[in-house]
Amino acid sequence: MRDLAARLRGLPPSVGPVRLIGVDGHAGSGKSTFAGLLATALGGAPVLHLDDVSSHEQLFAWTGRFMTQVIEPLSRGESAYYTPYDWPARAFGAPRPLPPAPVVLIEGVGAGRRALRPHLARLLWMELPAAESWARGRSRDGAGLREFWDGWVTAERAHFTADPSRPHADLLVLQTSEGYEVLPGPVSPPGPDQVATHGEGPPAMW
Repeated sequence: MRDLAARLRGLPPSVGPVRLIGVDGHAGSGKSTFAGLLATALGGAPVLHLDDVSSHEQLFAWTGRFMTQVIEPLSRGESAYYTPYDWPARAFGAPRPLPPAPVVLIEGVGAGRRALRPHLARLLWMELPAAESWARGRSRDGAGLREFWDGWVTAERAHFTADPSRPHADLLVLQTSEGYEVLPGPVSPPGPDQVATHGEGPPAMW
């Protein structure tokens, strides 16, 4: 994980002074856990969870708000302020700061969407099939969110059909019994410095 962090820190900035890193994948694929470990390896890099940006009414129709609240201020070297969504209350909360740190992680379904890719220094894709990811997510969230998951699966399918992320990923992240393996993605030709295995131990939760 330290090697990957060093490679990301060495990239040129992609939006203002920030190296914006997207971590995308199917719901339940382990994005949040991996992003948390990577943020720690980066010395406490900020992480923006797209669950805080989407909402019941706009599961994926949040691009305009994201550009205004996050991309535009970061491009000026200013702190971004986004309004996190409270899922139980079904309402947006008070603005939350996102500083223009050297590396900022964005994790969530749609982090590699077409509108955001020009602003990303790298796009990472969690390499876990949709059916397995969704099964893990349903198991994690329990029967109380069964109806939500039914709707989510339909919406996620439609999103990735119209705006797929994986074909544009720079790196693929596979969970192994010893941690993670990071491989070149579809847009990165194989090279001697592009394959790394990171033995951080298996994540405690998905």
